[in-house]
Amino acid sequence: MLEKAKTLVTLTLPIKIERSARILTASWRLMPDFLVLGGQKCGTTSLYQYLIMHPFIISAMKKQMHFFDNHYDKGISWYKAHFPSYFYKHYFKHIHKQDFITGEATPYYIFHPLAARRAAKFLPNAKFILVIRNPVERAYSHYHHELRKGTEKLSFEEAIAIEQERLSGEREKMLVDEHYYSFNFQRYSYLSRGHYAEQLIEWFNYFPRERFFIVKSEDMRHNTIQIVQQIFSFLNLPDFSDFHLEKDQYYNVGKYEKMDSKMREKLVEYFKPHNEKLYKLLDRDFNWQ
Repeated sequence: MLEKAKTLVTLTLPIKIERSARILTASWRLMPDFLVLGGQKCGTTSLYQYLIMHPFIISAMKKQMHFFDNHYDKGISWYKAHFPSYFYKHYFKHIHKQDFITGEATPYYIFHPLAARRAAKFLPNAKFILVIRNPVERAYSHYHHELRKGTEKLSFEEAIAIEQERLSGEREKMLVDEHYYSFNFQRYSYLSRGHYAEQLIEWFNYFPRERFFIVKSEDMRHNTIQIVQQIFSFLNLPDFSDFHLEKDQYYNVGKYEKMDSKMREKLVEYFKPHNEKLYKLLDRDFNWQ
């Protein structure tokens, strides 16, 4: 047991030292050039892995920072500690004759009621990428994600039936108290996260629409290389003709049984007005059934 404890200390101590050092050098570090905002269970993990294949995108220390949602109270120095330094950027440009960009991907950002306002304060010139999926399929995938984690004990039908009860008043509490964390709002928002138009309107209140690249997850899955190349262009990166993927190179994909057909029909009807609002907002029909 003692030897195991010593091993754990040996492994964790350098990580803690590195984090402390990076926070101390936060003023020398970059802010992200782009954020992948979400949505959850829409393919953001795969997309971020594809993006950092570009030689002029340098990854953050980890994909999901959760700074503009759950960890905002840790402060901007904590956030900047996860990104490369100005010195490395200068060195990189000297060697490669080209700047790199950096970014992160936190799928909760698009849904969190305070994230857009917070991002506007620190990232006024950033660009944003949003992957959205048929909200019926997204809700079901989200449910199974929580089921696997053990945070959901109800059946899908039961969870949907009491979603509004679970979420009642939570958004308002978050807006009143920025330190308030709502477990229910993050975990049990199966249908609510599919109200994409409402979420985008909030972000459009703070940033011009031309800063957003919005892609249908079904399109990204079937035309991955083409879509990712479009995103590289959107981010003003040089062409990356060597970009390629292995067959079925997807990340964080869950497996579960198909949804009950009657429940699916019910949810298709439920989301119709929300989808129509999105189509009108973006002047684009996603043709979700």
